[in-house]
Amino acid sequence: LGMAKRISLREFQQDLTRRLQESGGSGRRSALLAVVAGSENWLIDLTDAGEIIAINALTEVPLTQNWFRGLANVRGNLYSVVDLASFCGESPSPLSNESRMMLIGARHGLNAALLVNRALGLRNPDDFEVDESFSDPRPWVGHALRDHQNRLWKQLIVRPLLADPRFLDAGADVR
Repeated sequence: LGMAKRISLREFQQDLTRRLQESGGSGRRSALLAVVAGSENWLIDLTDAGEIIAINALTEVPLTQNWFRGLANVRGNLYSVVDLASFCGESPSPLSNESRMMLIGARHGLNAALLVNRALGLRNPDDFEVDESFSDPRPWVGHALRDHQNRLWKQLIVRPLLADPRFLDAGADVR
């Protein structure tokens, strides 16, 4: 009896994502996933965030950029893992029990994951105000938002990140 009731986290997240997308037509905005990477707070549209999983073993790949943390085997599929903080110019994130991988590329046909220090859960877009004074030249950084405590959150836009030439070129410059 208990087995039939149990639903995998992945199925739950896929169902949640599907229901959010379906409700998206009603004018409601999608929930935002809040994560911390290095010293920065990020918000990712839940429909783009993909699955969030604990870090399993990472296989290092020689001769790659310091932000490319390696490959992870997720249910038999290899994912390239990029350390978001390090990619943004901070020092590499130490792995801890709170570290998470966000499988951001799945719905775009790429096995790409972002390593973040921790996932903070879902946030309501209505709880944030756009900070008009903020601008960022990177095409994958959207608005800056401020929460009720005046903390700055940057919007991460997945599609331009996945298309960014730097993101796609994890090879180290060895000459």
